[in-house]
Amino acid sequence: MDVGRVVKFATFSRALTLLLQAVFNSLIPDHVPDAFSPPHVAEPKCWDSLVEVIFGGLSRWDAEHFLFIAERGYVYEHNFAFFPLLPLSLRAVAATVFWPLGGLLNFRSRLLLSVVLINSVLFVLNAVTLYSLGRLVLQDRRLAYYSSLLYCITPANVFMAAAYSESLFAFLAFGAMWLLEKGQALTSCFVFALATATRSNGIVSVGFLLYIQFQRCILQARVVGRTAVKLTKFLSYARISFQFVLSVAVGIAVVLLPFGLFQYYGYVTFCKPTMKPELISNALLELSEKKGYRVPDMTRDSPSWCFHQYPLLYSYIQDVYWNVGFLRYYELRQVPNFLLALPVTVLGTAAAWQYCTANPWFCLQLGLIDGKQKGQRGENPDLKGSDKPASGFYSPKVFVYLVHVTVLLAFGVFCMHIQVLTRFLASSSPVLYWFSAHLLQKHEPFYSTDRVEKAASSTQSHTRRARIPTSSDACMTGSEWRILPQNPLAELLLNWAQCSAVTRCLLGYFISYWVLGLVLHCNWLPWT
Repeated sequence: MDVGRVVKFATFSRALTLLLQAVFNSLIPDHVPDAFSPPHVAEPKCWDSLVEVIFGGLSRWDAEHFLFIAERGYVYEHNFAFFPLLPLSLRAVAATVFWPLGGLLNFRSRLLLSVVLINSVLFVLNAVTLYSLGRLVLQDRRLAYYSSLLYCITPANVFMAAAYSESLFAFLAFGAMWLLEKGQALTSCFVFALATATRSNGIVSVGFLLYIQFQRCILQARVVGRTAVKLTKFLSYARISFQFVLSVAVGIAVVLLPFGLFQYYGYVTFCKPTMKPELISNALLELSEKKGYRVPDMTRDSPSWCFHQYPLLYSYIQDVYWNVGFLRYYELRQVPNFLLALPVTVLGTAAAWQYCTANPWFCLQLGLIDGKQKGQRGENPDLKGSDKPASGFYSPKVFVYLVHVTVLLAFGVFCMHIQVLTRFLASSSPVLYWFSAHLLQKHEPFYSTDRVEKAASSTQSHTRRARIPTSSDACMTGSEWRILPQNPLAELLLNWAQCSAVTRCLLGYFISYWVLGLVLHCNWLPWT
């Protein structure tokens, strides 16, 4: 039942997103920014203008890079800031699924339809995967359910729909985490590797593999220490150490391989070029001359980064084209962008603080102590006096995810364009949704255990007596809300005035960013 409701709400969220972006894109005049805007040289066909009107809002800002790469490949040097898995996926779908429309749509329009199809399907799968992952990690079905519902109104909504890599990365990252929790370490390595082929921060995923293998190594060593004799104990320790080193080395190599191959491709393209500019269309060459974009050219000297000790094109692009670096964004004129990132920064910081203060000894031990010791139960009020490990947000398994999101948060705050932080965390870590659901469950009376249990009892009695309408029935009986799927989050939205202050602040943040992203981003206006 939970999964079905999650699927319905996620599908409703995608349909409403696509509808609103088309409406906002039609009603609001486009801003004209100084952004990458390559010429569309393909001959227009009869339905191209219709696709542009309906889905053109999904092709703004960095989406132009992904669509351009999918259509023409890595022509310009700064295109290499965008990793290849999404463009390859878009191209594959456009050339197969939408191939029959080739007589009505040019290739760019088919790529735009591929964006809609891929990201919509992935978004629904992400919500379901987040629910399954939450069931394993949180050991709390209701909290996992609420978390997946919150994902459906994510503050990074517009980037989950547009031609950005957020939806694909979230699908691979959440899926790999789920596989790792299921004990399928090798399979999760390959899925993490695909995530690295999608976004550069997939590299950080090696931390999960390192932690899980180290935790397993410690557990095996404790068992050997309690049972084995001296000689057998030494051999067992040696075997455990060898397995740990080998598994970690293989895992790191697999996860980093796509990044290394992509950097090597960039190095060969620009440092060992084999093509002349004459092979590139005149329109693209004119753009490169006008904007100063570098193209592969065997007749010119190699760029300076080719002679660095570590010739990493990605690092060079982030440094030169985007001015990304430690504290470089700390300027007075960037204060509005810091304010945009403030809510997610507060949520991430509060999550780490609450977990650490509830589990100080467990955190100091890096989560490697026995799961049944009292030190890691924290302050979960439902488990005080119990010998069971904490469930919910204070579950021992949450620790490694909290470390992961804290590392990403610190890097984003000090080294990145700060406004990117919202979508950066929303697509990389489940903690944002787990902690938000935890706050709702803690501060919202409707989410209390007693209320939910009474609702469940009431549901079971519906077959024996006529149903008395409740506030949640507004989702189905009120004419203005007839299309809104029925779930606890929808009931909160319908009864906004009766919600607690924490609920209104939290949902206000989620909903406002959900809508504002569509209004601004789809019209070339600055957003996160």
